[in-house]
Amino acid sequence: MSRLSDRFPGVVRQMREAQGWSQEHLAESADLNRSYVGEIERGIASPSLLTAEKLAQALGIKLSELVAHCENHEHPPLSSGSHSDGYSMLSCRKRKA
Repeated sequence: MSRLSDRFPGVVRQMREAQGWSQEHLAESADLNRSYVGEIERGIASPSLLTAEKLAQALGIKLSELVAHCENHEHPPLSSGSHSDGYSMLSCRKRKA
């Protein structure tokens, strides 16, 4: 079973994309730097509780709801720089199966 911190990046990205938002829009709404939001979504940076709360508020949910989404997230965690859809997060090129 994956850890919450492994699932957090994918959940934040999924929730941002569900809103139809860019990373820049989420960053502005959460009063964060856009590049930092990108690092969080790629799993490079682990946000503090304060930052996680800012992200949750920007997404219109409570921090506890964001954590619950992470606990219930069915997709594999983002790791090794790749999405579950076969695309490399760093290169944006489809990986070979």
